[in-house]
Amino acid sequence: MINSVTISYETEDIEMRQAYAQTLLKLAKQNRNIIALEADLMSAISTNKLQNQIPGQLINCGIMEANMMGVAAGLSITGKIPFLHTFAQFATRRAYDQLFVSGAYARLNLKILGSDSGVTAEHNGGTHMAFEDLGLMRLVPKAVVYEASDSTMLTYLLKKIAGEYGIHYIRTMRKAAVKLYEPDETFEEGKSKVLREGPDIALMASGIMVAEALKAADLLAEKGIHAAVIDMYSIKPVDHERIVEYARKTGAIVTAENHNAIGGLGSAVAEVLSEQAPVPLRRIGVKEQFGQVGKTEYLKEVYHLTAGDICRAACELMDGKKPI
Repeated sequence: MINSVTISYETEDIEMRQAYAQTLLKLAKQNRNIIALEADLMSAISTNKLQNQIPGQLINCGIMEANMMGVAAGLSITGKIPFLHTFAQFATRRAYDQLFVSGAYARLNLKILGSDSGVTAEHNGGTHMAFEDLGLMRLVPKAVVYEASDSTMLTYLLKKIAGEYGIHYIRTMRKAAVKLYEPDETFEEGKSKVLREGPDIALMASGIMVAEALKAADLLAEKGIHAAVIDMYSIKPVDHERIVEYARKTGAIVTAENHNAIGGLGSAVAEVLSEQAPVPLRRIGVKEQFGQVGKTEYLKEVYHLTAGDICRAACELMDGKKPI
């Protein structure tokens, strides 16, 4: 567990894309069956630097994401372990039928990295801004879905899924994240990480919203409200036990995600609460809006994804802990 005093809110020295490329290189050198697939975004995710080091294990499929899924399916059938990368909306929304049928329905082994998720797409704008990818991937039977909060987590998850069979989807940003974890931290499927304890309300977040939730907890503490903060990095399977535990401990939950408020973390938590531990809930996420051009911090304000928004939602719930 992380003590709140240790959180500095400083960005990491390594970008998430660099963590992906470096980890993939190590994995590919260790296992010749690992094949990296790209949809013309090698420079965007730093795998262009690997071409001379693993020339027989890196394929640029061009701007043909659906075809890349088919290539990956074929490789999986032959016993290879394909790691696919493209921007999150192309990995899911654009290539969903091929992912679903050629990959999941055929019970194959695909490792998919969706980068530039949500508002972190910044200047690529609305068409490149995935607010729906977690919802789509949660609907794929037997798929395992993660959202990486920092490079330590991303590195661990990549190594973990390399040795596991099935459809795995990791959602991430490309640039440097806020440092949350030490190198020896572990991250298991269907689990979560309690970053801060608090008896009054639980803030459950994923990805870039974990840092916002921690900041919100600081704001709440100034008001005499002590909030627990939980990194819900495993979106599917979600940590049922932790959700029920903190619902009973605190009696109120706020979820926060860089995603549509429908279909992702908020929906996953709501599903558990409705069946096992009904308590008041507020979901911080994008609501009935498409993406747009802008810097991440600006877009957080536009879509109400800030620590202040989380704090306000928590205060509303604390005001009698009234149901939605």
